[in-house]
Amino acid sequence: MTPCLKDAETGEIVDTEVIRIRRSSFLRKYNRKNGWYVNWNELLKENEIYALVIHGSVNIQGLLAVRPDVSMASAFVTWMCAAPENNPEMTLQKKYEGVGGHLFAIAAQCSFNYGFEGAISGFAADRKLMEHYCKVFDAEPICMLHPYQIFISEAGGARIKEVYDYEWTDEII
Repeated sequence: MTPCLKDAETGEIVDTEVIRIRRSSFLRKYNRKNGWYVNWNELLKENEIYALVIHGSVNIQGLLAVRPDVSMASAFVTWMCAAPENNPEMTLQKKYEGVGGHLFAIAAQCSFNYGFEGAISGFAADRKLMEHYCKVFDAEPICMLHPYQIFISEAGGARIKEVYDYEWTDEII
């Protein structure tokens, strides 16, 4: 795990913060057409949306859609992704490393806020990503509702949350 956001070229550590996004109009520019995989304004209907940004800016490095899942007693990650410039599937040289871990840390914080003590569940995009989550974040493949369904225990979520450093702001867009 990269316990911070690190400039991939210089190795410089970058301070980050989390901003909640509630405006659909703001999220319209984050969509499938420009490398964000889904239309994020649609996810806002049933999820809380959080952005990982460079401290003091709205320079979004990753987005997370999450909601409470009472049946799994966890924060369910509906979708998360790094900005296209941080996504190894879209670029040869990432701008920042550590975005994915930060997004899991935000999900763990949401889990605590929902009363689930850090537990996280969701579906990985494919087998390779599921295996990565299992290796790096101690996720367990449960594959009940989806072939790549994962679960991170309360202890695992707490550990992820402790590793990553960011400021949780009260700012809402």
